[in-house]
Amino acid sequence: MPSDYPLPAADPAGLSLVAAPIEAMDRLIRRHIEEGRYPGAQIAFARHGKLALFRSYGQARTGAAAMPAREDTLFLLFSQTKVLTSAAVWALVEDGLVSFNDRVADHIPEFAARGKGAITLQQVMTHQGGFPSGEVSRESWTDHARMRADVADFSLEWTPGTRLEYHPRAAHQVLAMVIEAATGRDYRDVIRERVIAPLGLQNDIFVGVPADQQHRCADVYAEDARDNSAEFRAAGLPSGGGYGTARGMAAFYQMLAGGGRLGAVRLFSPRLIAYVARNHTGEAPDAYMDGIAMHRGLGPHVRGISDRIRGLGAIASPATFGHGGVGSSYSWADPESGVSFTYLTNYVQADPWHSARLDRVSNLAHAAID
Repeated sequence: MPSDYPLPAADPAGLSLVAAPIEAMDRLIRRHIEEGRYPGAQIAFARHGKLALFRSYGQARTGAAAMPAREDTLFLLFSQTKVLTSAAVWALVEDGLVSFNDRVADHIPEFAARGKGAITLQQVMTHQGGFPSGEVSRESWTDHARMRADVADFSLEWTPGTRLEYHPRAAHQVLAMVIEAATGRDYRDVIRERVIAPLGLQNDIFVGVPADQQHRCADVYAEDARDNSAEFRAAGLPSGGGYGTARGMAAFYQMLAGGGRLGAVRLFSPRLIAYVARNHTGEAPDAYMDGIAMHRGLGPHVRGISDRIRGLGAIASPATFGHGGVGSSYSWADPESGVSFTYLTNYVQADPWHSARLDRVSNLAHAAID
């Protein structure tokens, strides 16, 4: 680990993390790889500003271009990217450039087309905007004027604010264009300069992987085809195109667990983090998530006290919050214990196996907290 890494290494026992559940998780991940569930994985634990554990498993790439998973391997974050994009919006709120109650059309006037004029940033961030199937064209990956036009042309599928339904891609494509409209800069640069680099994580998290770093990227595998192209990795799609190490994401969530601070860096105010990491949608069922009450914040979602929850672990404290990546990964922060945890893999598994294994993995992580 680099000597200037923002999380100094510490012994898990010295941070009151119990060995038995961690070793049970280690055995579970090794068994998954032996069973062919995924080629490679990484996990990381952090607590109280220190990195307690960081392990890599298996293969980042298979076949003729086989490459083992190493400490510097970058895994596709899929929808974990949404929290990074949201964090750039948080930064603009604390700059006074935007407000959560702003209408999207205040920043992108043409977004008002097709009855979307009253939709607020808060509705978009909590997946209540009403356009869950929206998508931008591949051409827009390198032409953000085209991306803005595509976003403005999204059509409503239901009245904004009347239901909760996860927007897999559309919501954060809108947020990216708001970031560009408010700053006049590429959203990827804003995420890097306002969120990632100040934390010292510029070599561990990328939203848009430079050509000279793409050799570090793990390939993604699935029953259906997945895009492992250089173009996709460089695009840094705001809804699901980020790459990172488990160590980097655990550090980012350590900042969130610390109320916006990581070491000497105060990235956000404690009140901002408390606001974005609280439950803004109550017990409303999410139509996309099999009717589970997802307790949406403004970026992450929150455990709460419902019987069912996705990814965060059934035994998590109610204040635990985080986000997953489709069929592959999760990261979360527990502000009550000061623990952050990340689990990354490079195969997209379908439910019910995917959600069941996430519950087991996260429960083992929570069981390690003393």
